[in-house]
Amino acid sequence: MIFMINSIKLLLLSAAVTLISCGEGRKVKTTDKDTQSSEANVFVPEFNRDSAYAYIEKQVAFGPRVPNTQAHKACSDWLSATLQRFTSHVTVQQARLKASDGTMLDARNIIASFNPENSSRILLCAHWDSRPWADHDPDPANRRKPVPGANDGASGVGVLLEIARQMSTHNPNIGVDIVLFDAEDYGEHQDLQGSADHSWALGSQHWARNPHTPGYSARFGILLDMVGAANPAFTMEGTSMYYAPGIMRKVWNVAHSLGYQNYFLNRKTGPITDDHLYVNEILRIPTIDIIDYDPDREKGFFDQWHTVNDDMSIISKETIYAVGRTVLTVVYTTE
Repeated sequence: MIFMINSIKLLLLSAAVTLISCGEGRKVKTTDKDTQSSEANVFVPEFNRDSAYAYIEKQVAFGPRVPNTQAHKACSDWLSATLQRFTSHVTVQQARLKASDGTMLDARNIIASFNPENSSRILLCAHWDSRPWADHDPDPANRRKPVPGANDGASGVGVLLEIARQMSTHNPNIGVDIVLFDAEDYGEHQDLQGSADHSWALGSQHWARNPHTPGYSARFGILLDMVGAANPAFTMEGTSMYYAPGIMRKVWNVAHSLGYQNYFLNRKTGPITDDHLYVNEILRIPTIDIIDYDPDREKGFFDQWHTVNDDMSIISKETIYAVGRTVLTVVYTTE
């Protein structure tokens, strides 16, 4: 998953975005309405950590969800069927997407909508595919093997499936769209990586240019990525803080009010190319990334990132509960 923007690219990004914000008005600003919520006397359903864990485990059991494989297709069918249990408004957006190595990927973005008639909407998203190469594995013999993707892929989806289950029985007052992006993790192999930032997040790039509903918009969005490992460092990632600082503060304040300040850190970190970048840049929906990212770590991410050891053994029910409970509270307390 993802490509960290280095310091040179960060300077270029900052300059480009400054020009855009001054010349074309593309810089998204949140409003007071988006950053305020009332938690008093609002019912928030209880997030079930065991259910979310089972959803993660089920995805991993299919095998690596690499586009163009049987495991990928089988998991896609299961995700669609599972979401259809919770809402009748499920769309599978199929697309042929070209990877940086020229491979044509049979990709599927999966969208589930709740209260589709409500024009006031929240976007919740995660990527469901897994990386075709364990290119950061300590054993060179593993670096062309696919990644199981328990944390990097399945964890965010598992949390969103449990949120969908809760919304099916406790209808929120606001409209919610859950979008599961495909082909996020087909970015260039580490041995080949140069400047092809846009080789990542192919599914979200396609959806942002071709949303499931013409003219689609939402008040704000939350992306979940790598939200399942123990002792996470959910820092205030730079792309999120540029495009949606008010939403970041809103979500972090909710997390802290629930007692998760040791997970959701008030620490600003550099920008990352992830699915939220294209939602912000193309659809201009202020969207943040809840992602386990600490630049002081050797890899920046969790130890098993892009290795064959990204499996169920590293998934923490405490972490997915903290994330799921936080996001559910945001959904049900947003006016």
